Amino acid sequence: MLPLFVKAFLTLFVVIDPVGLAPLYLALVSDRTPEEQTQIATRAIVVSAGILVVFGLTGAYVLHFLGISLEAFQIAAGVLLFKIALDMIFVQQERETEAEAKEAEVRQDVSVFPLAIPLIAGPGSLASILVLSRESANYYLGLAVVLGAAGVVLLLAYLLLLLSRPLAKGLGQIGINVVTRVLGVLLAALAVQYMMDGLLSLLQLPPAQAFGT
Repeated sequence: MLPLFVKAFLTLFVVIDPVGLAPLYLALVSDRTPEEQTQIATRAIVVSAGILVVFGLTGAYVLHFLGISLEAFQIAAGVLLFKIALDMIFVQQERETEAEAKEAEVRQDVSVFPLAIPLIAGPGSLASILVLSRESANYYLGLAVVLGAAGVVLLLAYLLLLLSRPLAKGLGQIGINVVTRVLGVLLAALAVQYMMDGLLSLLQLPPAQAFGT
């Protein structure tokens, strides 16, 4: 149980990257009052938690309905996470398109978009929660452990959002970049492991199961 919790916690912490998220959040809410900033952070975390829980509970059924094997999804998740890791290593944290960024500038409520989606509950965290939920099947109450780890990560993210101003001031841009790069290297290794595990599992399956049929 503990190894699963630690793996889930570290995976989601690296993918969501609460430290790197803090300055992005601060840029979005810098013109709001402290009360509004707290409300935005709270809504963003609640919405993100709901998305991750729903995806963790139903993601496997959606893949089965679409005829996609979990092994194939694991490989795809590894590729996606590796791309995110490269962006983190080279400090290119554009988790939204240019059009989405422009839309966010004119929207009054930034808690759902772009904070909850895609900054927190983005493709990387959704892919990770699905892969982890699949691995949790080997543990008693494994899914509850994974979701609990996700809850702890979101709680830490919430606290860092509330402390974003002193955090950004204390670390500075260089400090934030260093932390982001270190997490990016760890995420790259994790992504490669995802791809290797998925590929090995896929090669061991009968052809019908390998193609999700």
